[in-house]
Amino acid sequence: MAKRDYYEVLEISKNASADEIKKAYRKIAIKYHPDKNPDDPTAEDKFKEAAEAYEILSDPDKRARYDRFGHQGVNGAGGGAGHMNMDDIFSQFGDIFGGGGSPFESFFGGGRSGGRRVRKGSNLRIKLKLDLEEVANGVEKKIKVKRYIACNTCGGNGSKNGASLQTCSSCQGSGQVKKVVNTMLGQMVSTSTCPTCDGEGRRVTQKCDTCHGEGRELREEVIAINVPAGVADGMQLSMSGKGNVPERGGVAGDLLIQIEEEPHPVLKRDGNNIVYDQYISFVDATLGSTVEVPTIEGKVKIKIDPGTQGGKILRLRGKGIKDLNGYGKGDQLIHINVWTPKNVTNEERQILERLRTSDNFIPHPGKHEKGFFEKMKEYFQ
Repeated sequence: MAKRDYYEVLEISKNASADEIKKAYRKIAIKYHPDKNPDDPTAEDKFKEAAEAYEILSDPDKRARYDRFGHQGVNGAGGGAGHMNMDDIFSQFGDIFGGGGSPFESFFGGGRSGGRRVRKGSNLRIKLKLDLEEVANGVEKKIKVKRYIACNTCGGNGSKNGASLQTCSSCQGSGQVKKVVNTMLGQMVSTSTCPTCDGEGRRVTQKCDTCHGEGRELREEVIAINVPAGVADGMQLSMSGKGNVPERGGVAGDLLIQIEEEPHPVLKRDGNNIVYDQYISFVDATLGSTVEVPTIEGKVKIKIDPGTQGGKILRLRGKGIKDLNGYGKGDQLIHINVWTPKNVTNEERQILERLRTSDNFIPHPGKHEKGFFEKMKEYFQ
């Protein structure tokens, strides 16, 4: 089943502000919250769908990629909120579900958001250069990336031998402290991150000798990136969980891959089509010929009909680039250019002078000859 448009999911316009996006998500999240709809089996799916839309549209970079490339631009090599479980959603969007002192948590009596805060590490950004053949066919690239991973000595918690930990006395291990506030509407419960342990729920009594209490170490890894056929220059793919691990435990960030398409020596890309300029001599244009042209799949021979006019466009069906969304392949368009020599010998000049007044060499364009605009119209069909 095809994904719905994220703006449609949140019932907002494409020029909605960040505040409007947040309010729209909060409204739909309340409506389809699983705790509020125990008898509706579709509520959780709608709740997750709204969370996925919010995760993309609330991030300026992801929103820009989505506006430009659609769902493929943000889900090309990784997951989104649609792959989260319910606890992940509540942890990531804590500002919506009770984090930061919001009374929204009390609407559901605490619900799922009362646990220790789950932190997410920073994202990594890299540029990946691809040639035209790799763009056209898709490719697996193995690259070296330096990123923070969990410390092997302490298991990622930052303590000596992984066991020198103590439960935080301020929040009793929950990572959050609650305060009851009296308002005109009655008592409201506000929740905030525990300032003593910074939301971790525990404190390190002795630091790990390897990572010195950070719970992570910088390592170089080889990561395989599967690039789908049809990506474009400037497009950004993401690999979930291949970014940096945060200090002392949590969820790793994402690896963001920006595509850089290297120019081909002779072939040019126009959307999913490939364009090639083929130069032929005046003689070949007049008498006809067979020429060899390059394609992204190798060289092929094409026939030049007698009387071919300069500017004619030949089409090789299916010799272009695969569509990113799976809608077939583009074509290769061959633009015929008749080469006019700038310098000729005396003998060649005499031959041409005799032909100058020949009736066959005087232009007589008929109705069947297509002009520039007709050729361009045909080109874009």
